[in-house]
Amino acid sequence: MYLKKIEGPRSVTLSDGSIMTRADLPPIGTSRWVASRKACVVRAVAHGLLGKKEALSTYDISEEEFDAWCNAIADHGIGALKTTAIQKYRQP
Repeated sequence: MYLKKIEGPRSVTLSDGSIMTRADLPPIGTSRWVASRKACVVRAVAHGLLGKKEALSTYDISEEEFDAWCNAIADHGIGALKTTAIQKYRQP
């Protein structure tokens, strides 16, 4: 079996004890961002599986958008990433 040479770790252990690998990340070129995919990318960056710059360039997202995802998770949890619930979590 051939393993492609990559920068950084191939897998990390999350705070809940589960293991996240690069195979768990959303596919490159993802255009439909559901809450679970957003959370997966945020978790990967937070635990060191991906660097922030690598995530931004790989998934073609802006730094402001990524920071908004991080803030939404920190303030309200993964539910705040759902597009249908955005009004519920928006600041008055």
